[in-house]
Amino acid sequence: MRHPNVYSWNIVLSAYSKCGELGKMEEVFGRMPVKDGASWNAVIGGYGGEGLGSDAVRVYMMMLESGGGLDLSRITIMTMLKVASSEGGVAVGRQIHGHVVKFGFEGYAFVGCPLMDMYSKAGLLAEAKKVFDLMPERNLVMCNNMITGLLRGGMVEDSKRLFDGMVERDSISWTSLITGLTHNGLHREAVDRFRDMGAEGFGMDQFTFGSALTACGGMLAVKEGKQIHGYSIRTDHMDNVYVGSALVDLYCKCNCISYAEEVFKRMSDKNVISWTALIVGYGQNGFSEDAVRVFCEMQRCGVDPDEYTLGSVISSCGNLASLEEGTQFHCQALVSGLISFITVSNALVTLYGKCGNIEESDKLFSEMDVKDAVTWTALVSGYAQFGKADETINLFENMLSHGMKPDGVTFVGLLSACSRAGLIEKGQGYFKSMLEEHGIKPTPDHHTCMIDLLSRAGRLEQAKDFINQMPYSPDAIGWATLLSSCRFYKNIEIGQWAADHLSELEPNNPASYVLLTSLYAAQGKWDHVAQLRRGMRDMGVKKEPGFSWIKYKGKVHIFSADDMSNPFSDQIYAELETLNKKIIREGYLPDMNYALHDVNEAEKVRMLNHHSEKLAIAFGLLFIPPGLPIRIVKNLRVCGDCHNATKFISKITQREILVRDSARYHLFKNGICSCGDFW
Repeated sequence: MRHPNVYSWNIVLSAYSKCGELGKMEEVFGRMPVKDGASWNAVIGGYGGEGLGSDAVRVYMMMLESGGGLDLSRITIMTMLKVASSEGGVAVGRQIHGHVVKFGFEGYAFVGCPLMDMYSKAGLLAEAKKVFDLMPERNLVMCNNMITGLLRGGMVEDSKRLFDGMVERDSISWTSLITGLTHNGLHREAVDRFRDMGAEGFGMDQFTFGSALTACGGMLAVKEGKQIHGYSIRTDHMDNVYVGSALVDLYCKCNCISYAEEVFKRMSDKNVISWTALIVGYGQNGFSEDAVRVFCEMQRCGVDPDEYTLGSVISSCGNLASLEEGTQFHCQALVSGLISFITVSNALVTLYGKCGNIEESDKLFSEMDVKDAVTWTALVSGYAQFGKADETINLFENMLSHGMKPDGVTFVGLLSACSRAGLIEKGQGYFKSMLEEHGIKPTPDHHTCMIDLLSRAGRLEQAKDFINQMPYSPDAIGWATLLSSCRFYKNIEIGQWAADHLSELEPNNPASYVLLTSLYAAQGKWDHVAQLRRGMRDMGVKKEPGFSWIKYKGKVHIFSADDMSNPFSDQIYAELETLNKKIIREGYLPDMNYALHDVNEAEKVRMLNHHSEKLAIAFGLLFIPPGLPIRIVKNLRVCGDCHNATKFISKITQREILVRDSARYHLFKNGICSCGDFW
C-alpha cells in the first residue's frame, strides 16, 4: 500500500531532480520514509540528465536490490538505456536488456528504439538488427533509427534495402539515408537521393542540404553544388551555419576560393567549423598567408580553434617556411592541450621538417605516444628533404616493422632521398616493391622521382629508356627534371628531346626554353641562345623571375637579382663586395656556366654576385644576430655558383645558413652543405 505522504515527497524530489539540484535531491531521497517507482525514477533521471551515468547505474541497482523491480516502469527502462548508450556501457545495457525481457517490456517500441540506439552506437549492429527484427510492430522512428545505425556501421546495402522497403517515409528517413551515404563516401548516390527526395515533395532541413553539399564537394561537382546552393536560398536555408559551412567547404575543394569567401562573408552566424572550412581551403589551394590571417581573425572574434583548425594553420606555416608563427602555434597547442590530438602533432612534425629544423621534428616524433602512418611519413619526408638518405631509409624500414602501411606520399619521400644520395639500386628496388609488396600503383610523382634518380647520377640514356617504358608520358615536372640534368651533364641531344616534349606538353611553360638556354649557354652556343630567346619573345613566354626572401622582426624582405628596392641596399651590396673578395681568397671561383648572357667576364662575375639568394644572405649577415641561423627561402632551385659561394660564406663567417629552394633544403655549415653537393 502506498504511503500517504509519498506523493508529496516525490513532488519535491522531482523538482530538485529536474533543476539539477542533485545535492538537495540526494538529501530528500535519503530522508524519505517510503520510496516507490516514481521516487527511484526521479533520482535515476536526475543523475542521467546531468551526465552522471555511473551514479544512475548505482541507484538503478539499489532499486533492484531493494525489491523495486516490481516498480520498474517504461520511464526507468528508457532512462537507463539512454544512460548506457551515452556512457558506452554495453555490459550495463545488456543487463537492462535482460530486465526488459524479464519484466515483459520487449515488445514495446519505447524500449526497442533506445535498445537499438545503444547497440548501434557500440558497433553491435547484429544485436541492434535482432532487436529490430523481433519487434512485432515497427514504427517510423524505429525504422529511421535502424537506417542510421546500419549506415553508421559501413552496412550501406542493408540500410538501402530497409529504406526502399519502407511503406511510410518522412524527411528524417531521407535525411538519414543521404547523410549516411555521404559519410560512407557514396557521394554520387547521396546527391541522386537528394534529388529524389525533392521530387517526392519532402521538406529538407539544414542537415539534408549540408550533407548533399558535402557530397558535391567530395565529387568536386561544383555545378551541382551551385544548383543546390540556389535551392537552399529559395527555401530559406542559406543563412544556417551548417549549410554555410558546407558551402564554404564545397567551393574550397573545387578551387572556387572567391565563392567560398563570399559565402563566408555573408554568413551571419559562424562557428569553428565555418572558420576551419575556410582556413583549410586557403591552405589546400596555396593561399597559406590567407590561412594564417583568417586564423588570427577567428581568434580575435573569440572563437577557439579545435584540433583541425590548429593543425591546418600549422600546416600553412610549414608551407610558408614560417618558423616564427609556427612556433607560436606550437605554444598555443601546448597551452590549450590540443597537442594531444594526433592531427596537431603530425602538423608540427611536418612544420619543423619543412622549416629546416629536423632535430625538433625528430624530437616531437619521439615524444608522441600515438603515431599513425601520417606521422611516420611526415618525418620520412623531412629527412628526405635534407638529403639524409640513411636516416630516411632506416626510418622507413622501422615504419614497416611497426606494422604501419606506407602510402604514395611515403614513397615519394623515400625515392627522393635515394635520388639525392645517388642510391640508384636502392631506389629501383623500392620502386619495384611499391606495387609488388605494398599494392601502390606508381603515380607521375613516383615516375618523376625515378627519372630524377637516374638523370641526377648521369645515367641519361637509362632515364630515356625508363621514360619510353612508362605506361604514360611524363608530366611537365618529369621532362623538366630530365632537361635540368642534361644541362648539368651537357647532353644536348637528350636535352633537346626533353625540351621538345616539354614545350609540346606546355607551350607557354618557360621551363623548357630557360633550361635549354642554360644548356646552350654552358657550351657557348650563343647563337642558339639568341634564337631561343627570340622564340620566347615572339610567343609571349616569360621566364619566371627568381626570388629569395628572408624574415626579420616579423617582416619579409624579398630580393630579386640586381634588386635595389630594399632600403638597406647600399649596405647589402657593400657587404656582398666584401664577402666576394674574402671567399675568392679562400679558393672560390665564380662558375661562368651560370651567367647566361654573352658578356665579358667582369660583367658575368658581377651578375653572378648579385643573384637573389646572395642578396638575402648578405641581408641576414647584416641584421640576424650572431649565433642564430640565417634562413632563406627561394622559389627556384639554387644555382651551382650560389651553392658553391654559400659554402665558402658559411665557412668564413662561421654562420649556419639554411636555404630552402624549390627542390630541397640546404644547410650550409663550416663550408659543407647537408646535400653533399648532390642536388
